[in-house]
Amino acid sequence: MELLSFGDTGWGDEMLRACFMTLAVSLCAMAFGLVLAIPFVLMKLSQSWILKTFANFFTTIVRGIPELLIIYLFFFGSSAAIMYVASIFGYDGYIEINAFLVGAFCVGIICAAYSTEVLRGAVKAIPKGQIEASHAFGIRGTRMLFGVMIPQTLRIALPGIGNIWQLVLKDTALISVTGLVEIMRQAHVASGSTRNPFLFLVTAAILYLILTTISNKFFQKAETKYSKGFV
Repeated sequence: MELLSFGDTGWGDEMLRACFMTLAVSLCAMAFGLVLAIPFVLMKLSQSWILKTFANFFTTIVRGIPELLIIYLFFFGSSAAIMYVASIFGYDGYIEINAFLVGAFCVGIICAAYSTEVLRGAVKAIPKGQIEASHAFGIRGTRMLFGVMIPQTLRIALPGIGNIWQLVLKDTALISVTGLVEIMRQAHVASGSTRNPFLFLVTAAILYLILTTISNKFFQKAETKYSKGFV
């Protein structure tokens, strides 16, 4: 276990920093994904077939392509696009995009595609009687949105959002290909340096299990709190 100690002789501090990096990327990606999902939910619920088609195209493409391929496309594609624009202005050097931003953006795109379907289903699951009752009491517009629609949507969508968070946490392992030092990348580096891959892969698995277990507890408590009076 000396290899997992903290300090100059061990990799414990590096693995811990990588764990915090994984958590940071996951939080940024989840926040970005949920925000991005909102306009796509509105598009899918709209009466415009153009907006519906565009939203369906987005969710179908993102959910139908392997997550790793999406990361490769954005990581190398964005660099190529920026270098092309820079070449127009006379700069021919190599431009590398920040790995954290690319990783959070790519995982956020994946999160948005799945969150769109979860939130759309939650909105559709709100009993119509609640909307009619709100109208009967004169509750309309933003009051109905923030007082009825959003709380009910969050309550129904919480289990699905919890599953997506777990997906986001595990998808961060894929962004190790960008060079970002998260759990899997650090485990790979430590394995190559010490020639002891099993130890660090097991350590990575334990760190992921700790994160997912804590997340499960959090979402279970949230579901219990927001389901009072309904179960």
